[in-house]
Amino acid sequence: MPAYVIVETDITDPERYEAYKAAAAAAVAAAGGRYLVRGGELDMLEGGWRPSRLVILEFEDLAAARRWYESERYQDAKQLRDGAARISMVAVQGVE
Repeated sequence: MPAYVIVETDITDPERYEAYKAAAAAAVAAAGGRYLVRGGELDMLEGGWRPSRLVILEFEDLAAARRWYESERYQDAKQLRDGAARISMVAVQGVE
């Protein structure tokens, strides 16, 4: 069953964040994941949630999402993000 990683990002250093984006994209691809949403325009439909940047990744399953997150390649990418953004991230199992 597919799994989705949902990331809310508040970028504080755009230049440093660009380096993270490139490294993170390589880590996602290496883990067999793909981007469904990567930034883009938001249209508020209900409630008060207004993320400044939203990213959604798709993986084969929750185990694959966890392997990506814990991979050395993504951990290296995360170090590039330190001081460049604040994030909240969850992984959720999808439906078939």
